[in-house]
Amino acid sequence: MIKLIFPEEARGACAVAVTDIAFQRCIAPHCGRTYAIDEVHLRCESCGHLLDVDYDWDRLKVPQSLSEFDQSQRSSADARQRSGVWRYHSLLPFASPEALVTIGEGHTLLQPADSVARYVGLQAGGLHLQYEGMNPSGSFKDNGMAAAFTHAAMVGAKRAACASTGNTSASLAAFCSVTQQMQAIIFIGSGKIAFGKLSQALDYGALTVQIEGDFDDAMRRVREVAGKLGIYLVNSVNPFRLEGQKTVMFRVLQGLGWEVPDWVVVPGGNLGNSSSFGKAFTELHALGLIDRIPRLAVINAAGARTLYHLYEAQGLRWNGGTIQSDPVEGYFTQLDESGKRADTVATAIEINQPVNFYKCLRALEVCDGVVCEVTDQEILDGKAQVGAGGLGCEPASGASVAGAKKLREQGVIAPSDRVVCVLTGHLLKDPDATVAYHAGDQEMFDRILGSRGVERARFANRAVVVPNDLDRIVEAIESESQRN
Repeated sequence: MIKLIFPEEARGACAVAVTDIAFQRCIAPHCGRTYAIDEVHLRCESCGHLLDVDYDWDRLKVPQSLSEFDQSQRSSADARQRSGVWRYHSLLPFASPEALVTIGEGHTLLQPADSVARYVGLQAGGLHLQYEGMNPSGSFKDNGMAAAFTHAAMVGAKRAACASTGNTSASLAAFCSVTQQMQAIIFIGSGKIAFGKLSQALDYGALTVQIEGDFDDAMRRVREVAGKLGIYLVNSVNPFRLEGQKTVMFRVLQGLGWEVPDWVVVPGGNLGNSSSFGKAFTELHALGLIDRIPRLAVINAAGARTLYHLYEAQGLRWNGGTIQSDPVEGYFTQLDESGKRADTVATAIEINQPVNFYKCLRALEVCDGVVCEVTDQEILDGKAQVGAGGLGCEPASGASVAGAKKLREQGVIAPSDRVVCVLTGHLLKDPDATVAYHAGDQEMFDRILGSRGVERARFANRAVVVPNDLDRIVEAIESESQRN
């Protein structure tokens, strides 16, 4: 069995000279230390920065054009084709084909949405929704989990852990339950997880540990516990998670006939998606598989605004890897000392200290990106517009539509641009917020949404209450039909 090397054990270990086709590399250009693919590290042991999974592309067989994936899917009986992650194995080849783990993830939908385009202010045909709610556990996390779980199996892990606002825990629990290879251990904060998500972790048999505090507290503790007990950590600080999440953009490109959109708009949160999308486009462009890189918009909730504050208010940038860490660490310390917690109805992005902050800065630089902030009111209104078009999504997904609308109003996005908004999770991940928005029950609205500053349900679709009488029911239906 390959030895698991965790940060606490690896300190003081000799540097590993890596010459294989796949390896891990520190993201800091001044460091660039490399590690073998069969080791487990959360950060560089030399400088403390995050790691990438990297490849010697010159020694790998990569497609001559992305359209080759169309032909391979039509002609191949390979089990990898059952996964919307591993069908792109040649673009994330850190594991051998026989080692790949899948539960059928990645068969998701890129849906043109003209009704949402009108709401955002785009021309017909200009907006597509990448709907990740079709994954087995109902969110985009299954893409990254397929890769992280594959690596965990490669290194002989018996237990895997995460901190979660809900989606990561559901995905990890599903992989552990389906494969029966590992025990899932999940850390959640007190009162900071939607029941639709928590129910999955519990039903799939995960060991769930609830601690006092929020996601950031749970994240600190799970990293300490993973290091102390030798448990494999699958949060997006794990570079293999982001390898799997690259494939969301591969599917977007395939859905657009391998044409590059003008914009990709994605909710913020722990910044794993934005970081992985930037890596995907960087690699595709360097390999000559795309001729340009789309622009990236990362959307923060106003109640979890760390990226927006540091990027817009303080002007923090990647600067080619000349990383300014003091303002970031100082801001995180300030949040801790003041006891300020993230607070948004979009629980999936209710995170104050995103672990992929620096990778996101890099992605924003590569993609000529922008950061936008939206209120919970704007998030729920955007979510309702998505739902009215037939794709129910969790509140965090509404942030991408709300952000696209705001950027269009500001003139950042042009009306003729082609925009892809990423919908991160299924409607049933957080049904309470949806019902509170639409139901017209003022007590429920105030309890679930009013405390977060949501004042009205602009696009509410309320149930019509009528007596149990045929004539009155028919009358009500005809009245509502004429009104609509």
